[in-house]
Amino acid sequence: MLLGIDKIVILETVDSTNNYAMAMIQKGEAIDGNAIFARQQTNGKGRRGKEWKSNKGDNIILSIMAQMQWLPVSKLFEPGVAVALGCHDFVSKHVALNTYIKWPNDIFINDSKAGGILIENVIKGTLWQWSVIGVGININQVIFEDYNISPISLKQITGNDYNVLQMAEELYTFVLKRLNDLKAGFFSKMLEEYNEKLYAKGRQTKFRKQNIVFETEIIGISPSGQLITRDSLERRFNFDEVEFLGIV
Repeated sequence: MLLGIDKIVILETVDSTNNYAMAMIQKGEAIDGNAIFARQQTNGKGRRGKEWKSNKGDNIILSIMAQMQWLPVSKLFEPGVAVALGCHDFVSKHVALNTYIKWPNDIFINDSKAGGILIENVIKGTLWQWSVIGVGININQVIFEDYNISPISLKQITGNDYNVLQMAEELYTFVLKRLNDLKAGFFSKMLEEYNEKLYAKGRQTKFRKQNIVFETEIIGISPSGQLITRDSLERRFNFDEVEFLGIV
């Protein structure tokens, strides 16, 4: 079954839309810009090995397949900026509250998580062949299991019920526009915008690195995707090197 945009395929149930998309790539069946939407995932994935949980039919679960030969492997962070901005565009269109991008892969409304991004790549040698761009956005779900960071949905904010399929189509359009902007060479401007929307920027925050908990001020994100902070020294951290524990 297809949405109005004929590149989005709808599945009733799948273990993971990213897994499904990756299997299509491995079989040679993927087409650039095609997307997989699922009403339910049985084993949804997040970063750091975490599970992405979603009530059946309540939320956007979407994976977009993108050919990436036009970018060198050294620029792995850049599509993440584009996708995060596309998700931010989508969420901020529907809510009047403050919407942020939390480094490296979450969408926040005020201090609550509204969505997450997981990008998985196919790289052979020095050639970046494909990205599978997985996005989950909370739309109609109102009861969540306990999380360290409290989730929130659009319905909880607006009180509206949404057609999730139409919302997925809209999100897809926003993300593809931002990827096209990246392809057109606008990364520097996009990174500036990403930093303007960065969650907790200029705030004292608490992080954990291995077994050490420390406080530092978030300054911004570097072009290569490092988190820049300042306390007694300026520090830079790679993805998954530190765990965010909250604003002090």
